[in-house]
Amino acid sequence: MRAAVPEVPVLVDGGVRSGLDVLTALALGADAVMLGRPVLWALASDGEHGVDDLLGFLRDDLEHAMALAGATTLAGLTPDLVVAG
Repeated sequence: MRAAVPEVPVLVDGGVRSGLDVLTALALGADAVMLGRPVLWALASDGEHGVDDLLGFLRDDLEHAMALAGATTLAGLTPDLVVAG
C-alpha cells in the first residue's frame, strides 16, 4: 500500500548500492530509484565503461535478489517481501 497520492511518483534517492536496495524500494512502493553517487563514482573511476559495468552489476544483482525472493516480474515485488528489523 502506498502512503503517497497515486498521481505522485515516488522516487528513492540515496543509499541505493545494490540490487537488494532496489528490490526493497520497489517492493515498498517506489516507482523508481535514483543512482547519482554510484554512477559518479563509476564514471570517475572508469568513464563510460565503469558506468556500463555498474548498471550491469545492479541489473544482475536485482535479478538475483528477485529470484531468491521468488518474484519473476517487477509487479511481483510486494511489501510482504520486506521484513522490518
